[in-house]
Amino acid sequence: MIYTFLNLKMAGLLVGLALILGHALALVRSESTRNWLLAFPRSRVLGRVLLVGVAIWAFLLVAEMDLGEFTSYRNLFLILIPIAAFLSLKYVEEFLAVRATGMLLLLAAEPVLEAAFLRPEKTRLLLVVLAYAWAIFGMVWVGMPYKMRDQIRWLVKSPARWNAALYLGLVYGMAILVCSLAFFGAASN
Repeated sequence: MIYTFLNLKMAGLLVGLALILGHALALVRSESTRNWLLAFPRSRVLGRVLLVGVAIWAFLLVAEMDLGEFTSYRNLFLILIPIAAFLSLKYVEEFLAVRATGMLLLLAAEPVLEAAFLRPEKTRLLLVVLAYAWAIFGMVWVGMPYKMRDQIRWLVKSPARWNAALYLGLVYGMAILVCSLAFFGAASN
């Protein structure tokens, strides 16, 4: 267990609240959120901030986790992470925000999956499905960052599509929140 402080109930509460707050804010400030999303893929400032955050998270993760047969390479990884982050900041200007978001989603999927691992509650699958969706989108956006730009354009092009996505995210967040409060036990894994 890497994230010993995070149990299924806490993960559900955090993810559910984040989904509800994010989608509710996007509903209330729809036009500005759409404009912000359209500009996001090429935002250099947000790309740099996200990449630094991802690098710090990855560094701390590698420093603390059991690397199994790769434990002897821990110090090398701890040297390579800041070097890779620096080189990315210096030379990867195209879609850096998208690539960093993809990395963030990959990192965020792990604690959610860890919290749901071997738990008996069937409703935990709401979190598991979301975490795997994050992982898939994360891999795609790191490897093909222009896909996020195209997906955002597709989403905001139609008001019906935009509203459907926001309401779906709001309902999904509420479902996770309700399940966290009603079904997820507070006991650690």
